[in-house]
Amino acid sequence: MPWTKVLIDKSDLEDTLGKQGLRGLSYRDALREAQRQLLETDPSVFLIGEGIDDPGGVFGSTVGLHKEFPGRVMDMPIAENGLTGIAAGAAMAGMRPVFIHMRVDFLPMCMDMIVNHAAKWSYMTGGRVGVPLVIRSITGRGWGSAAQHSQALHAMFAHVPGLKIIMPASPYDAKGLMIAASEDGNPVLCFEHRWLYDFTGYVPAEKYSVPLGKGVIRREGRSVTIVALSLMVYEAVKAARELAAEGIEAEIVDPRTIKPLDEEIILSSVKKTGRLIVADTGSRTGSFASHIASLAAEKAWSDLKAPVRLVCMPDVPVPASPALENAYYRGKAEICAAARELCGI
Repeated sequence: MPWTKVLIDKSDLEDTLGKQGLRGLSYRDALREAQRQLLETDPSVFLIGEGIDDPGGVFGSTVGLHKEFPGRVMDMPIAENGLTGIAAGAAMAGMRPVFIHMRVDFLPMCMDMIVNHAAKWSYMTGGRVGVPLVIRSITGRGWGSAAQHSQALHAMFAHVPGLKIIMPASPYDAKGLMIAASEDGNPVLCFEHRWLYDFTGYVPAEKYSVPLGKGVIRREGRSVTIVALSLMVYEAVKAARELAAEGIEAEIVDPRTIKPLDEEIILSSVKKTGRLIVADTGSRTGSFASHIASLAAEKAWSDLKAPVRLVCMPDVPVPASPALENAYYRGKAEICAAARELCGI
């Protein structure tokens, strides 16, 4: 779609950390710059994964790094579980690996290493051993990727104690959250939507970090709150523009990190608007959107003027057919319909 190539205006995705000295950079280039700066400033950082040294460089996010940092940026065979064990073990031994899993669909092959080892080791050692491991994993869409290459499984891993989870939507956050994740000292899963790689935003050249667990208001409004995850931030922006013409002013909240979750920014917005829509890239049942809805029901019940609405993918495998795929994915149209219903239009 043409809008995936559009330069995102500052008014669409306003970052809170200053407006001076910012350049336009794509999401993929922001990730690559973050990894380069981590490698330059910390000798304990290394990158491993599948396709790192490919000319495409993991959708462009690792291009050239294996030449700049030989021996520290290494392509690996298709052995997800074993490589996750290597990365987790290296983190326990004091290194700071960034492991690129390529497709989130294959993270379940590594559940023992992620859930029982990386996530639990610090707890089981009484905090004496940290696990500063970053796992980058990509949610796909398009190309007929279908049921085994298009899933969004972030809610599955959000259920696991000991893991932190980031879902950057803007290039600014892609760089800042990646750096913060590597420096955090705990295992962090970074879920990236492939459709975001062509988006361009304003990104400082210097090394900086975005704090984990701190959300941001992308657009202010008083009619309805839209909490949007990852790519859904952009669908919410488009929906808000359409709704504004009808007198509905939507406030868009981007959590940026779903674990830890910035509950305060969500509840504060709901208190202001009295209405809540949660737009998630995952399937509805057991979704992270459901968790946010339960948060509102538990802590903002008296502020709600209407039931919470969820905009999620249906509970079916992702189809390969372009026509069926278009019917499967939710976005601007469904967000607008939910907002109109909640606002009585």
